[in-house]
Amino acid sequence: ASEVLAAESVACLNKALCRLKDIWEEIGIPEDQRLQRTDVVKKHIKGLLDMMIAEEENLKERLMKSIDMCRKELDVLCRELNLAPFEEEEGNTVLQLEKDIRTRLEVMMKQKNQRMQELKALKEQDQDLCDILCTSSYCIDGDVVPTLEQLEHFRRHIASLNAEKERRRSEFVGIKRQIIVCMEELEQLPDTSFERDVVCEDEEAFCLSDENIAALKLLLSQLEDRKAQNEVLCSAFRGQIQELWNRLQIPQEEREAFSEHMVMCRRRNIDALQREADRLEELKMQNILSVIEAIRVEVAAYWDKCFYSTEQRQAFAPYYDEDYGEELLRLHDAEILHLKQHYEDHRELYEGVHKWQESWTLYLELEKKATDPSRFTNRGGNLLKEEKQRADLHKSLPKLEKKLKQQIDLWEQEQGREFLVGGQKFMQFVEEQWELHRLEKEKEKQERQLKKSKQIEEEMLYGTIPRTPSKRRLQGANTPGKLRKFNSTSISSATPNSTMRSAFGGTLCHSPVSRPPLSAQKPAQSIRTPGRGKPPRAGLLERNKENISHLNGTAMSGALRSAASPQRNISINSVASTYSEFAVISIF
Repeated sequence: ASEVLAAESVACLNKALCRLKDIWEEIGIPEDQRLQRTDVVKKHIKGLLDMMIAEEENLKERLMKSIDMCRKELDVLCRELNLAPFEEEEGNTVLQLEKDIRTRLEVMMKQKNQRMQELKALKEQDQDLCDILCTSSYCIDGDVVPTLEQLEHFRRHIASLNAEKERRRSEFVGIKRQIIVCMEELEQLPDTSFERDVVCEDEEAFCLSDENIAALKLLLSQLEDRKAQNEVLCSAFRGQIQELWNRLQIPQEEREAFSEHMVMCRRRNIDALQREADRLEELKMQNILSVIEAIRVEVAAYWDKCFYSTEQRQAFAPYYDEDYGEELLRLHDAEILHLKQHYEDHRELYEGVHKWQESWTLYLELEKKATDPSRFTNRGGNLLKEEKQRADLHKSLPKLEKKLKQQIDLWEQEQGREFLVGGQKFMQFVEEQWELHRLEKEKEKQERQLKKSKQIEEEMLYGTIPRTPSKRRLQGANTPGKLRKFNSTSISSATPNSTMRSAFGGTLCHSPVSRPPLSAQKPAQSIRTPGRGKPPRAGLLERNKENISHLNGTAMSGALRSAASPQRNISINSVASTYSEFAVISIF
């Protein structure tokens, strides 16, 4: 294509020269002038072509300079941006190479500018946060293009500073509120410049440095300590006032009029409590006799709470002194303070002993109720509750005793003496109470057995006593079969039968037929037994002998003394022998 354009250019030049030659001929320009003019044309064309060549050479030189400059800048940017060097494509023309390098340079310059702008913004944020938090700035050069990793670290640093700022801001706001509340309760105004900055200035203007936060905490701690001291002082005054009110028997109206100062702990309340305590102390000295007597009542109450023995109580001789004066009052005050402190130091132990005593008393009451037959008439469900409560106490009392033993051992180690209740070691006292309870139950059991044996003896002699109501029978309402059965047997044989049934089988009543007196029976009937002559066994005879001897020694003698009427005319031997034979035959 370039050769065609060159040929066309030569043709155009030849054509133009031919045209100029024709024009010169037409004009009649001589030959020598035509040569001169042709030479001018040649020089002009040559100059024009030389100028064009020079311009293109200049263009080429500029492109080469641009390429060299862009290469240098690219190398610098690659180092600044921490990127790999730019690789040129082989075979590209100068113009294409210049374009590629220039385009790459523009992209990298844009990246550099973005990084520098972000770095500048981050440094501004860092400086603002450092001013608020009073910390040092982030160490990074603002004139050097940062890497992506450096920017990422810087961003995380800024985020951590923002989080720390919010945390300190929240902490500052919370502490500030507490300080304001404490100052209001203490009725105190901010004195120092720091206190005024905290309470009065804008929250955004406060420097959230570690030192300021620490100073805030210290200020709050001081205010809280002062508040706690006021509360302790007020509590001491109130305890003293309450105690003096009770001792001096101050009317309730005066107490209620002063009730406002028994709650708050402000300065005016402290002053009022101080004045009231001074007034009551003066009044106490004027009524020293009644005050000492009141203290003695309180001392005696604490003696009871702490289980003081008689010797321990008598050791405090001023309690029995009647020389009332300030010294005696002082000794009583010291003693009651000592007792109160001692009781508070070992409250858990003493309360545990009192709890054991209450539980033991309740347990004994429930045990006593358990043996009362009248409790079965209860229709309110209390019987089941009492049994459950008694079972719970039976389980909980040993656990409580074990816990108290550990506490008593510790108490004895601390005090260096034995723990006494009423002058006796408590655990020994507990063991004796259980032993007495066991003996009492054994005694009751023996009494029941003795009562039952006496009842059996009486039933042997006189027959059973109806224990349940029976239906009334009209006169002559007995059936003929029962009458015949009764008439066909002897009275003496019927009586032992009824006695044995009551003794071994439960509560059976007499036959409704009236029993004739023993003196009216025939001798043969009085010694008749249902055994039909069978000999008794040896072991049973031995037991019957014991019954006979027992009857002869106790119940029978009393029965004979009371049986003076003709109807009770029966000998000891006859009754005992009849019962022995009858018992042997009935069992077998």
